[in-house]
Amino acid sequence: MNFLTTNSFDRSELDALIGSALTFKNGSDVTKPLTGKSVALVFFNPSLRTRASMQVGIYELGGNAVILEPGNTSWTLEHREGAVMDGDKTEHLKEFVHVLERYVSAIGVRTFAELKDWETERTDPVLNAFAKYASVPVINLESAMHHPCQAMADMMTIRENLGEKKKKVLLTWAWHPKPLPMAVPNSFALAAAQFGHDIRIAHPKGYELDDELIDELKAHSGDAGGSVEFTNDVESAFDDVEVVYAKSWGSKYHYGNANQEIRERAVYRDKWIVDETKMARTDDALFMHCLPVRRNVIVTDGVIDSPRSVVIDEAENRLHFQKALLTRLLK
Repeated sequence: MNFLTTNSFDRSELDALIGSALTFKNGSDVTKPLTGKSVALVFFNPSLRTRASMQVGIYELGGNAVILEPGNTSWTLEHREGAVMDGDKTEHLKEFVHVLERYVSAIGVRTFAELKDWETERTDPVLNAFAKYASVPVINLESAMHHPCQAMADMMTIRENLGEKKKKVLLTWAWHPKPLPMAVPNSFALAAAQFGHDIRIAHPKGYELDDELIDELKAHSGDAGGSVEFTNDVESAFDDVEVVYAKSWGSKYHYGNANQEIRERAVYRDKWIVDETKMARTDDALFMHCLPVRRNVIVTDGVIDSPRSVVIDEAENRLHFQKALLTRLLK
């Protein structure tokens, strides 16, 4: 079984994973189900929290982490079927995966969107190539479209602080000097819908999430007893919510044309920031962000340093959730 999005498991299984993560966090579970096993972690992109939390988690479960960085500590990789490899790619993903699975019990993959071709990248071609070729579990450590381990750490953090009942949750776009991928907002919104929260998604016009993802949100939300609403009003969006999740993302309408988008998004710089005035409109909301975050661009110092900021808890919970996930997949 793979873990490519939170859709990989149903609600009861996701609940069980959070329960397991909490037992790891409070020290109740000291088992080492990965004893004698290795897990490959393939990083196409930089990382702090994902890399450190996975390495530490594998170690604490008794296993061994094998770190590979295509184009740096391992060969450059081609993922396309039928490719004529006469360019700068040295090895095909097919051989890479088939060799690797002879050594390891699971493969984690981190591969960001290149922000060049929306219709291609929205299908997560590199991640899905790993899943296609591998006979061992594949774990998405952030892809072009999803970051499920982060989203589950977020759901765990909300539960720890506010309990299990549904909450009023705001996912708000924020200005950033350059376009960013949609993986984090996609996965946060999807997981929040699966857990039955009432979700409000705020963004300027032109920054809508993927259409198919929105359909998924509505379907999951309906099944779980939650709701989904959208707004372009950055002020009223904060009214009475209990969780504020800030994240910037790029426009699918300017995908592959970063310079044009940078020029057009400049008008939102001073307006789309999470500050004390907006947080005062909430119901004493938690402030959340996946990190890294640009201070006084995405969020003011006063908000991120406040007692209601749980960004460090989210980061810690990556470790505990991933230990629960690895145990579920490999025990």
